[in-house]
Amino acid sequence: MDPKSPDDRPQAAAPQSQPQPLEWRFAQVFGERGAGEDVQEVDIISAIEFDKSGDHLATGDRGGRVVLFERTDARGSASRTELERQDYPVARHPEFRYKTEFQSHEPEFDYLKSLEIEEKINKIKWGQTANNALFILSTNDKTIKYWKVQDKKVKRVSVMNLDTSQSSDNGTTSSSSTSSCRGLLPNGGCSEKLCANKDLSLPPGGCASLRLPVVTGQDLNPVARCRRVYAHAHDYHINSISNNSDGETFISADDLRINLWNLEINSQSFNIVDVKPTNMEDLTEVITCAEFHPTHCNTLAYSSSKGAIRLIDLRQSALCDNHSKLFEEHEAAGSKSFFTEIIASVSDIKFARDGRHILSRDYMTLKLWDLNMDSGPVATFQVHEHLRPKLCDLYENDSIFDKFECCLSGDGLRVATGSYSNLFRVFGGSSGNTEATTLEASRNPMRRQVANPTRPARTLSSLTRAVRRGGENAGADGNGNSNDFSTKLLHLAWHPTENSIACAAGNSLYMYYA
Repeated sequence: MDPKSPDDRPQAAAPQSQPQPLEWRFAQVFGERGAGEDVQEVDIISAIEFDKSGDHLATGDRGGRVVLFERTDARGSASRTELERQDYPVARHPEFRYKTEFQSHEPEFDYLKSLEIEEKINKIKWGQTANNALFILSTNDKTIKYWKVQDKKVKRVSVMNLDTSQSSDNGTTSSSSTSSCRGLLPNGGCSEKLCANKDLSLPPGGCASLRLPVVTGQDLNPVARCRRVYAHAHDYHINSISNNSDGETFISADDLRINLWNLEINSQSFNIVDVKPTNMEDLTEVITCAEFHPTHCNTLAYSSSKGAIRLIDLRQSALCDNHSKLFEEHEAAGSKSFFTEIIASVSDIKFARDGRHILSRDYMTLKLWDLNMDSGPVATFQVHEHLRPKLCDLYENDSIFDKFECCLSGDGLRVATGSYSNLFRVFGGSSGNTEATTLEASRNPMRRQVANPTRPARTLSSLTRAVRRGGENAGADGNGNSNDFSTKLLHLAWHPTENSIACAAGNSLYMYYA
């Protein structure tokens, strides 16, 4: 074969321009707290999740309720003629409205273990939409429920059998009405007592007050119905659930086990991961989170309290005690302390939409992992490095055990996670992107912004050395602000197709767009 000419050889890719940092704007807020208003414990949001289309958003709270929101902006609603007339696309941010809510879980008591089971919603996951119905999995500490939400036509009767305008308050015909029939029954008859009265005379042509019921309206109201209850499968608190891409199965994980369920079968589940030792005194780590791969139905990942992420393949064996890949970053020798293992515990993991990367959140950092490279993270984002000198205080007030969630943008170019003082941070996830933005969950998200000195860009590739960003300032936080540990932003979600973030600050749901 002839060697390729210079013109046929693949050219080196041109260096891509660094993407500009996004300018985030306030979009909406639901359940905003007024000045001086106390927040009820049951109203605090404990879970947020967009569906795959991004047209619906679900939140769960500590009171066991699930609240659904639906998109209302004009995306996709314009006719083809109107779209053809437009010279340029109209940029609109997603707008949502309240759709419905339902009580998913109630407080329970386990009499065998003398244990109170809270109604708090730990996780929400959307199922596949079918026949214009929405399907949702929700779980508290012990019980998973599968909900179907569908618009039902509610018939309304507007004309009743009797003419109430000619009746008195006690239901009998008024004395001033001489032409109406007395003692009418709903079917047009009359009671025997009144019909026996000889003075009673029916007007010619029958009773004028006899009316037939008429159905005038059929309003569409969303109705939630529980289709399945998956119970009695976990001895410990459920920390995560995840739908499989096959649309038929899902997993649920507690501290020591991961179970595989079929959506249509609630009487049994299969235990696929079990890290419980024979002697509980030998227990050294627990499962903190588990999630299915977005496209490969046989692959799932779970994280542990030691900072490790294990990738397992369901095709290898029925009980997946052995992982196919292990992702962990080892601490430098001599740097361990009493808090090392506590802050290394992974509180949340998320697959990127393309399934190539995993984002993990521990107490101090966000880490981005490449499934093809298990030697270490391809990028590390400093979130709480400024809190390292305060670890003793954080341990005393239990803040060091707070479980912050993380999320990725639909294109995988950015990542986000929450912090204290109702702040959340957005980082550029692609190589060479040094974006690191701190935002506040309020109507003015950029008010905490101050000019930050930035480090010179590193020349090493992100594939050979981890990129660390966001920890330049050793002040109170990344922007020099003091932290309020009583207000924390634990839960947030990124819209699957647009740069829009929903986050929970107490009982309020804030939404932002860029």
